[in-house]
Amino acid sequence: SKLLSKQFYEEMEKLESHYPTKVALLLPALHAAQKEYGWLPGEVMNEVAAYIGIHPAQVREVASFYTMYNLKPVGKYHLKICTNVACCLRGAEGLVEHCEKKFGIKCGETTPDRQFTLMEEECLGACGTAPAMMLNDDYHENLTAEKLDELLEKIPG
Repeated sequence: SKLLSKQFYEEMEKLESHYPTKVALLLPALHAAQKEYGWLPGEVMNEVAAYIGIHPAQVREVASFYTMYNLKPVGKYHLKICTNVACCLRGAEGLVEHCEKKFGIKCGETTPDRQFTLMEEECLGACGTAPAMMLNDDYHENLTAEKLDELLEKIPG
């Protein structure tokens, strides 16, 4: 039985004509699957592999290479703080520690209530406005602990 929705397959069929090969659909397919599931369990990656016609190991390789794909469940609010050089020089590590204390979790973990996941991101390309973070799909730049707390307070809880 299929785990991915009819909408997933319809979206893939629409996209297929825009790509030179079915294999080229892998990244958009993983995005669509993750959007539907919140993360990419093994069975979902197997289904994507079957649809595209490649070995499941190839799908796992690609999914584990890119930090935008979640290979384990994440919280409703996913904080990805950039800890590359520019962000670190402007206090990103302090922001990570601030979040670890606030949520009572270590980087890479999710709160027991599944509300928050905290991760480090390799680079968000916002070096001029460091430190930067993504909260789900939104970018936030020039962050301080205070600004971060303000953002979190706005979250409906």
